Amino acid sequence: MKNIIIFISSIILIAGCSFKETPNISQYKANSAFTQYKKNFLSDENLLASSDLKRAIKYAKTDANLDQLATIYLGECALNNSVGIDDSCTKYKNIEPLVDDINLKAYYSLIRSKLTYQQITLLPKEYQQFSLYINKKDFNKAFDEILKNSSISSTLISANLIKDKLSKKQIEKIIKLASFYGYKKSVLYWLNRLKNQTTNQIKKNRINKKIMILKSKLL
Repeated sequence: MKNIIIFISSIILIAGCSFKETPNISQYKANSAFTQYKKNFLSDENLLASSDLKRAIKYAKTDANLDQLATIYLGECALNNSVGIDDSCTKYKNIEPLVDDINLKAYYSLIRSKLTYQQITLLPKEYQQFSLYINKKDFNKAFDEILKNSSISSTLISANLIKDKLSKKQIEKIIKLASFYGYKKSVLYWLNRLKNQTTNQIKKNRINKKIMILKSKLL
């Protein structure tokens, strides 16, 4: 009897596993490609980044639910803006009427600096406290908050949203962080912002030389 019970239990377990929902393969591939895109884009590996983005979009377009595609378009827009490339998120706006996810709409409002207080709780957690501080116009605490992010790309995106409120020391911290990850495109962007805030001509020239060296193709 005991063996029969064990056998029946095993059958039920196997049957249960058989009917588990299979993972969304296209979504997994799109996420994987976009993760690689973020790294290559911020590292200034433009050819690789372009290829990664095309793959992410291709996989996202195999799904009738356009939330994944909208997420990729918003991510591309946020990263562009984080390095000074003016992007109004046109790709996302073109499909927004077909997207029902209010969380994505809140994120769009964030990166376009149009976030309402009511939308804050709809954001990913790493942006919520940061956004609350912005709402209170406490930009020093907002900056401290973004340094706690486990995602470096989220940190860089957030920093750009308060770029005009940052001190030179705060910008230097962002440069140091971007340098640690090898994100050359971000390093160059923030070095230029630091140069523009620097009044001392000797220091300004020094920053400019760093920029020239980093941009140089020569060994």
